[in-house]
Amino acid sequence: MPRRRDHSPQQRALIASAAARIIAEDGIADYGVAKRKAVRMLALPDSVELPDDSAIESELRTRLRLFQGDEQRQRLHQLRTIAAEMMAIVQRFNPYLAGSVADGSAGRHAEIDLQLFTDTAKDVEIFLLNQGIEFRHSVPRNDRAEAVLSIDRGPTTVNLVVYPPHEERVSARGRDGRVRTRLRLPALLALNAETEANS
Repeated sequence: MPRRRDHSPQQRALIASAAARIIAEDGIADYGVAKRKAVRMLALPDSVELPDDSAIESELRTRLRLFQGDEQRQRLHQLRTIAAEMMAIVQRFNPYLAGSVADGSAGRHAEIDLQLFTDTAKDVEIFLLNQGIEFRHSVPRNDRAEAVLSIDRGPTTVNLVVYPPHEERVSARGRDGRVRTRLRLPALLALNAETEANS
């Protein structure tokens, strides 16, 4: 007989809060991993109903605002500046900024995710080698990506996530079904200019 799932909103809220803390403090980027760690940390049964990603993102934004405030805003601007510089370099591969740096929820340990679209990852590798940019291969987070090339850039890592061209038209969605934020270079430059004007 299958175990009954607990549908307690209070438990889901506790898990969301704990997962947000894990993401902010431990640098875990995968919400699913953070949820499972939160369940273990709270000593809840594996059958407990998990909060959706939007609840964790909301908790994460609140936590960053309350506990990291100015530091998070400065860090986010720094990461977005590095992202813009890297996007300008790889412009021929139609880059988009994605992930927590794009949506503004980047914490202390956030890395930069740039989505690139080209016929083959070899094109990107050859381009980087010709530019004298060192990279290493990382494990793709989904089966749509052809490769992930990671580059150390100052205080962070830039992950170039390489997709085939037809994927550019596909709107990436989170587990909760919401469309994930993606920024082209002009939009990112406008955000950076706005942040500098308000500093």
